Amino acid sequence: MPNGIIIIDKPAGWTSMDVCAKLRGVFHEKRVGHGGTLDPMATGVLPVFVGRATRAVEFAENGRKEYLAGLRLGVTTDTQDVTGTVLETRPVTAAREDLEAALERFRGEIEQIPPMYSAVKVQGKKLYELARRGKEVERKPRPVTIHELELLEAESETDFRLRCLCSKGTYIRTLCHDIGQALDCGGTLYSLRRTMAAGFTLADAVTLEEVREQGEALLWPLDSLFAGYPAVTLRSPGQEKRVRSGAPVTLPGTADGTYRVYGREGDFLCLSRAVGGELKSVKNFFGA
Repeated sequence: MPNGIIIIDKPAGWTSMDVCAKLRGVFHEKRVGHGGTLDPMATGVLPVFVGRATRAVEFAENGRKEYLAGLRLGVTTDTQDVTGTVLETRPVTAAREDLEAALERFRGEIEQIPPMYSAVKVQGKKLYELARRGKEVERKPRPVTIHELELLEAESETDFRLRCLCSKGTYIRTLCHDIGQALDCGGTLYSLRRTMAAGFTLADAVTLEEVREQGEALLWPLDSLFAGYPAVTLRSPGQEKRVRSGAPVTLPGTADGTYRVYGREGDFLCLSRAVGGELKSVKNFFGA
């Protein structure tokens, strides 16, 4: 049975779950999950986990993500992107240097109010379900981190390209909306392409057509998700037996930190945390 990670270049018009449904058919495997939702209008990097690799989805969702976004000034919509209904149009008097200055307040730790058209739940109801019924409810601001926010080229007097490296939970639509509010003219998202997620980039991504043609040959091994962590290989049968039973192992001299742990035959066993020379499993993956 197929097990591993496949990095899809998601096409516009597809939901992330549409991609998963397609891959279930391609791989004949029910266990398929993605590592971070992309809106239907968005394209780009969508890590998808197949088979027993779905045990690692949570680690992909929590990492940094990078986007190329199109910001249109002078327009406000109900969805905060161009797929929604226009609520207001206003003249744009801000120059490029005004936009550059406005971006400064959105770098670092900021708070965002989740958009009504989102899957965030309030009192057990998804916001987009309420929005489709014409309802709007109060939403609490949520902390996010904008690690990098760069103004790229201007495509017109109102359309600008941004590059954003951000934390989990960041809404790029909301970022564009809030930038427009800061410039007192309104703003909305007109294009979005994710260029990095879970450490994978567009260079790693493949199309759905390529998956149909090549199938399992395009799967990355599960441990590739954790390539940023150093590796530890267990040397004794006793150590490996303890790890496989979920018990900690002592490896004197091991620096504190997170490690990929491998068995004597090279099998990826787990992600572990070392403290004081003792490794405790964070998540076991043997058999995956």
